[in-house]
Amino acid sequence: MMGIERVRGIVLMGVSGSGKTTISQALAARTGFTEQDGDDYHPAANIEKMKAGIPLTDDDRLPWLYAIAAAIDHYAESDTPVIIACSALKRSYRDILVHGRNDVRIVYLKGPPDLIAQRLTKRSGHFMPPSLLDSQIGVLEPPQPGEHILTADIDAPVERIVDKIIAALHLPDTTGARAS
Repeated sequence: MMGIERVRGIVLMGVSGSGKTTISQALAARTGFTEQDGDDYHPAANIEKMKAGIPLTDDDRLPWLYAIAAAIDHYAESDTPVIIACSALKRSYRDILVHGRNDVRIVYLKGPPDLIAQRLTKRSGHFMPPSLLDSQIGVLEPPQPGEHILTADIDAPVERIVDKIIAALHLPDTTGARAS
């Protein structure tokens, strides 16, 4: 990881169904960071495309990524650390989100496609249909060593994943909780 510096933003990345929202909420509860879902920054047209089972293009994603980057800046500048769940599938997307900030970290929630597909079929009330998983996996550019991204395997219990993130990023644990 980069040198130890106060973390003001964390982007939890991964394909749909990798647990971004679940981990984001649990991590926020443990650290006191504000939690945001990147899906809330999508333009309505993007949500309609995904509901219709149409994969997003880079052009579709750019306004969404810039809106999330602006949100990260807003929270950081108001001294409110934030965790944002966002797929961030390509390196170019991650570069937009971090845009040279040394106080933003990315955590890649990685897991086998069969586990993720199983989770998606059990999920209800989300606009992203399971049929788009293959398109997300196809677009995914796994993080490279030079990106300084923490990888967390999603087949562990939520609390163990959160423990790993807190320890690796030197985050405050306001609850003192630790998974056994």
